[in-house]
Amino acid sequence: MVQVTPFLLMLSMVLVAPGHSAKKCVLTGRWMNELGSNMTILAVNGKGEFSGFYHTAVTATMNEIQVSPLQGSQHRTNQKSQPTFGFTVNWSFSDSVTVFTGQCFVDDEGNEVLKTMWLLRSQVDDIKNDWKATRVGTNVFIRLHSQQECKWQKGASGSAGSASHSFCSATCFTQ
Repeated sequence: MVQVTPFLLMLSMVLVAPGHSAKKCVLTGRWMNELGSNMTILAVNGKGEFSGFYHTAVTATMNEIQVSPLQGSQHRTNQKSQPTFGFTVNWSFSDSVTVFTGQCFVDDEGNEVLKTMWLLRSQVDDIKNDWKATRVGTNVFIRLHSQQECKWQKGASGSAGSASHSFCSATCFTQ
């Protein structure tokens, strides 16, 4: 009995200790990237499919930016509840389509972050111009909470003289 008591005490401390449950990363909600683009991902169904809206802050066209529909799929969550996903944005204001792929993470501070890579395909007039029709890039999205605005701040990453090696961080505040 003497040896069992310390074991049971330790077990109960582990089971009821707050903060030991891992936070899940959930795609549903409002997100903003380092360029100021916003997206809303609506409910993810049982098959992992979702839809939503994307409002880009940047464009290479002269057309007025419009909110554009997105359609995607989430892989079932892994053991850490940090799912992989992909979605397509069919731009409402240009002859282009962008596909994003990425993973939903919970960082060390407990914040949800979407790390993505994308391909943007623009329409070109002929096959000779195909070489310039596809662009590639990355974006990091942070969750926007209700009534919250975030501003991205650019900073140096420590590599002197290299503008391409900068990082972005977001400062969020409640309105």
